[in-house]
Amino acid sequence: MAQSIEPNIADLANGWLKSYKLDYKLEQENLNTEIDKALNDYESKGGGKGGNRPDAKILLRDKNLDFYPVLIEYKGHKDKLVKLDAKGQVENRTSKNEPHFSNIKSFAVNGSVHYANALLHHTSYTDIIAIGMTGYKDEAGQIHHKIGVYYVSKSNFGVGQKVEEFSDFSFLAPKNFDAFIEKVKTLNLTQDEIDKIKEQRDREIDQSLVKLNNDIYQNEKGLGENDRVYLVAASIIATLGIPGKVASLEKSDLKSSIEKGNRDGDIIVRKIKAFLDEKDIPSEKKNLILRTLENTLTTANINKIDDGESQLKRVFTKIVDDLGIYYKIGLTTDFTGKLFNEMYGWLGFSQDKLNDVVLTPNYVASLLVKLARVNKDSYVWDFATGSAGLLVAAMNEMLIDAKNNITSPQELTQKEIKIKAEQLLGLELLSSVYMLAILNMILMGDGSSNILNIDSIKDFDGKYGFGKTDSIFPADAFILNPPYSALGNGMNFVEKALGMMNKGYGAIIIQNSSGSGKAIDINKRILERHTLLASIKMPVDIFIGKSSVNTNIYVFKVNEKHHNDEMVKFIDFSNDGYTRTNRKKTSNNLKDTNQAKERYEEVVNLVRFGKSKLNIFTDKEYYEGTIDPNNGADWNQSAPIDTKPSLQDFKKTVGDYLAWEISDILKHQNSKDDILGK
Repeated sequence: MAQSIEPNIADLANGWLKSYKLDYKLEQENLNTEIDKALNDYESKGGGKGGNRPDAKILLRDKNLDFYPVLIEYKGHKDKLVKLDAKGQVENRTSKNEPHFSNIKSFAVNGSVHYANALLHHTSYTDIIAIGMTGYKDEAGQIHHKIGVYYVSKSNFGVGQKVEEFSDFSFLAPKNFDAFIEKVKTLNLTQDEIDKIKEQRDREIDQSLVKLNNDIYQNEKGLGENDRVYLVAASIIATLGIPGKVASLEKSDLKSSIEKGNRDGDIIVRKIKAFLDEKDIPSEKKNLILRTLENTLTTANINKIDDGESQLKRVFTKIVDDLGIYYKIGLTTDFTGKLFNEMYGWLGFSQDKLNDVVLTPNYVASLLVKLARVNKDSYVWDFATGSAGLLVAAMNEMLIDAKNNITSPQELTQKEIKIKAEQLLGLELLSSVYMLAILNMILMGDGSSNILNIDSIKDFDGKYGFGKTDSIFPADAFILNPPYSALGNGMNFVEKALGMMNKGYGAIIIQNSSGSGKAIDINKRILERHTLLASIKMPVDIFIGKSSVNTNIYVFKVNEKHHNDEMVKFIDFSNDGYTRTNRKKTSNNLKDTNQAKERYEEVVNLVRFGKSKLNIFTDKEYYEGTIDPNNGADWNQSAPIDTKPSLQDFKKTVGDYLAWEISDILKHQNSKDDILGK
């Protein structure tokens, strides 16, 4: 390999910065405390702890007085500007969803994007400019350089977007910077790009949770089952912060002191209280959260000092380091559902109880939301909300629809607030799981107001739990994955919820025996008031590794009695296009191996529009038929098999028989010839 000309590249680029009179800082110089600390705390380019040092860094401000950190990395070889993956994104993760330290260390843009993610992870800055520059000398000794400029932000989940081509750094000069930022603000990801990045980040979260779970299990003794889940919840809430009001809790804020009132647990409790106060969370809910978390955070053992550090600080540090980036960038996923699915053993449920609290995979949650026809104006409730994964999926669908249909930024902001505060309601009886739901909705920007810790069947009166407490929640979309040990496998939840609605649709995933005999009386009562639109047989391994039940999705139209001649759409969705495994050490246990996304979309269209939308599926998997509303056990039908032979079948059978006859005659004739010696 030719000799690196990195010193020449650095000299050229820094000369530009100097000519623009910019207050840039070199590798060993300090920029500001927050940024310097983040770079020092973050995993280094080589995979070690700390010591990230961009070759140059600047903190610039635009005309709106917003700050933009600029991080620059230099290299000195022709082909070392940037390494992209097959999707055209900066390739800083391996196929196993681990940091690609080789790329990060070797390529200029990859290194600068790595530094930018350190700031997203550990600072309040949400918009960073990452610049890479490299070059080479030709035979005549002339320097040729290349520049890559990427925008790394909360809005693109830290992946980074290329701004455009530049031949120098003059876009950073004071007279040009505002125009550059205006250009940056026009960068938008398509919904398809957003979905792909979310999928990638989802897999990273799964890996991080596996790592965290194993680490705590192996190295942190004496923590009870509930304690471990609550420690994750407490750590995340304490580090969220509210700009201008509540500072995010930093690892350095925990001093591992033995002074009463200033132990690490006391500090975290105070930070959580400050956060909840500013969020204007109902006092009853706030007190429940504080009591629950305080019971874990203030115990003597977890605050005990060992080698100058409390166990609480060690665990807090692991949580922030492993998970911090994902909730800092505002990833709208069922975060705590993933936490629960990885660590459900922490809660010590028996197998029967485990079937009741297994949480819905996010792609199934999204399917339920679409089947229930959720949009920006929907009012959605879930009567067994678990970690609120279904409500998170509903909220995402509502926010996307609002963004696509509201052109006024001010109106859109107001609508987003209303969706989170007034258009979602969830009920969860198990207090340990209820805490996960609260955390989930707080992480999503706080739709936690109307997550209620009550018995859906016995105690819920249909009213808001906060704000409009005297008003009925006007639900028009119902989504559910009920506890299967409940009456009728959970169909009692369906009867109660649909019975409290005046209009709309419902989509539930439930043990399929509920439609074939386990809930006959309930089903008959449901059909007296509501219409069964569709019955969808789901893959047997949908909950692989967590539960072993056969499930169906049932889709209802609310407040329209089911008539005898009503055509129900029966869909065999056993092959949904995904291949699932349950291997602990694999990086991805869910793989799209047969048009999974297209299949899920087709199911939604078939339920909505009927047979005209058949494309991937065939008549063997899609069937329209009737049920008897007075039966209650005929909800799981499949396409009838036609046993009547066709003319073609008849011709083939006759042809096969004649061929056999002729063959047999010739065989006997040959035998006679052999005997006669002919």
